[in-house]
Amino acid sequence: MQKPEDTFKQLLGLNDCWDVESARYDEEAGLFELRVRETEKLWIAERCPHDNSDGVTCYDHVKEMRWRHLNVFSKECEIVSELPRGLCPKCGKVYRVRPPWEGRGKHFTMEFEAFALTLIREMPVKKAAEIMRETDTRLWRIVHGHVDAAYKQLDMKEVTCVGVDEMSRRKGHNYLTVFCDLLAKRVVFATPGKDAATWNEFREALIAHNGHPQSIKHVSMDMSKAYMNGVKETCHNAEIVFDKFHVIQNTNRAVDKVRRAEFRKGATDVRHQLEKSRWLWLKNPSNLTEDEQVRMERIDHDMLFTAKAYQMRLALQNIYNARKVRRASERFASWCRWVRKQAAKAKWGLLNPMVKIAAMIESHLAGILAHWNAHLTNAFMEGLNSVFSAVKRRARGYRTVRNIVAVLYFVAGKLPEPKLLFH
Repeated sequence: MQKPEDTFKQLLGLNDCWDVESARYDEEAGLFELRVRETEKLWIAERCPHDNSDGVTCYDHVKEMRWRHLNVFSKECEIVSELPRGLCPKCGKVYRVRPPWEGRGKHFTMEFEAFALTLIREMPVKKAAEIMRETDTRLWRIVHGHVDAAYKQLDMKEVTCVGVDEMSRRKGHNYLTVFCDLLAKRVVFATPGKDAATWNEFREALIAHNGHPQSIKHVSMDMSKAYMNGVKETCHNAEIVFDKFHVIQNTNRAVDKVRRAEFRKGATDVRHQLEKSRWLWLKNPSNLTEDEQVRMERIDHDMLFTAKAYQMRLALQNIYNARKVRRASERFASWCRWVRKQAAKAKWGLLNPMVKIAAMIESHLAGILAHWNAHLTNAFMEGLNSVFSAVKRRARGYRTVRNIVAVLYFVAGKLPEPKLLFH
């Protein structure tokens, strides 16, 4: 009949270099304890980690160490061992032998770390710590160990189309700049700040991971002057593409400014029409709910400058359906003339926010039209905003940049799976 110790040896996947000496359950602590020791066969297979020499002999043993393992029958389990230290006959160095169950940290097994990372991918670190009955501080070490090792393996030689955007990490204008490979749809770099200096850091990251800034052909971004300067200084071959989303987003903000100004200055019937209508003007007609469609139909569009601004936004959005860049250029010019003509008729300068959009389009037209040449969109970046919100929730309680960036890489960087990183 097989002994429990032999059963646990098989479950742990140990070879003949290691034996489970004892397997006992501490009822008072609610803990399974598996005590493991090396066998003589270890020294036949052991190689010095410094020079790969064989002939390593046992020098002595370290003090007792413990590794948290996966639960056994819902009870916590630990591996206990006094690990041997080896002496290399060639270089003369003494080192602690690394056991096959040890994860990246010195307190957990590989299987425990892999399970912890699986939970963290789906929930806040603090919640995962509660489930696993561990401290979130120790789980953060697992996250950083995994991400640091995986990120070193990241190859950026194929990165040619980059999307960049700023993301607020907390109130008070604390930002991260996030760079994504738009073709592979993954985060490749994130760093604090939103100025041109972030591009120097990105350039260094590219070079360190087998990429090159001169290989970047297109950069999709908003109209930040700092980002534009960063591209010009670091990626000389890149064409700047101003993303459709940011153009329409700025236009939506302008429409809302018109609504707010008209609500303040308008007569009673105008304020009645605009009351609690903010979200109506921010949506496309096809996205309105049934109730919102009814509300929109009841509004007297002819009497509202907000409605005129809304129609301007829809017309601008429709330009992006043009198939050829020449046609798009003509329609942008026509749209800008139309906006200025309508704004000249508006009382109180209510349509001035839309005039500013026209001026923005004219001054950035080359980058806007590059959308038709590059066929790029920052849709992945915008979807990443929801991912980033989830990342911030997972980093709750530890709002350091390092933690947030680590989880961002972990959930959106397409890093190798945990099991592929273990030795």
